[in-house]
Amino acid sequence: MARQYAIYDVFTDRKLAGNPLAVIFDGEDLSDEAMQAIAAELNLSETVFVQRAGHAAHAARIRIFTPGRELPFAGHPTVGTAIALAERSYAGRQDSLDLVSVLEENVGPVRCAVRLRDGEASFCEFDLPRISSRHEVPLDHQGLADALSVKSTAIGFENHIPTVWSAGVPFLFVPLHDVSTVESLEFDPHLWERIAPMSEGRLTSAYVYCRGGVHHAAKFHARMFSPDMGIAEDPATGSAVAALSGAIHHFDALPDGHHPLMIEQGVEMGRPSHIHLHIDVKDGAVSRARIGGQAVRVATGMLDL
Repeated sequence: MARQYAIYDVFTDRKLAGNPLAVIFDGEDLSDEAMQAIAAELNLSETVFVQRAGHAAHAARIRIFTPGRELPFAGHPTVGTAIALAERSYAGRQDSLDLVSVLEENVGPVRCAVRLRDGEASFCEFDLPRISSRHEVPLDHQGLADALSVKSTAIGFENHIPTVWSAGVPFLFVPLHDVSTVESLEFDPHLWERIAPMSEGRLTSAYVYCRGGVHHAAKFHARMFSPDMGIAEDPATGSAVAALSGAIHHFDALPDGHHPLMIEQGVEMGRPSHIHLHIDVKDGAVSRARIGGQAVRVATGMLDL
């Protein structure tokens, strides 16, 4: 059968930047194997299959696949799909709209707020379905340096050290001294698969970050590599930024209050992405966190499957 789809660039306000996402609007009646095969065929970081929601008040159930496996939760698919569904439902309207919807993901329901503005890239912000938590696992610091082709002395800044965190998908966060070190690293997927720990039943992906950035508003600069997901390098990883919220709060000892942060990613790939992270701290703990970003549609079509 013919299935409608759209491709969006996410975490950007311009086309051919950010992280591309395929949204298959007619995702019913596809087996897990078929969805995985389609995601591998499209070969984007993630492909979303939209299905009927289990709860009448929710917008949709979505299944998220990388070229290698299904994910319980991911950031740029959440942002991109919420915007795609809103734009599809309200196509042709010229006025501004603010919408709230819930997407059912394998991690649980995710509340999304979408802002539609005529002549502007649409914006979506969602509440993290899980507060980030730290996973205590042994780490080989020299092995990490070798897998990234950096000196071991380049790992860590201030009191930030390598750690594993998860807000639905686990990542091994490797802090490096500065932007130039992050820009020049060379990731070795074979070495990574040998030294990276398992967490939540899967090999942890590499999320390398430093303070600062190329964009004047960036608080952190990052790159992400995931051999386990079939992703050589990802232009923007919302699920990693969701998990990073825990590391930032832990290492920077954020005081009570609201903390808006912008994380840039994808610069080295020529696809700069800007991910907005908001962390609310109460009584010394993260009480709430949100991820936000813009998305622009770049293609539509039909799958003959």
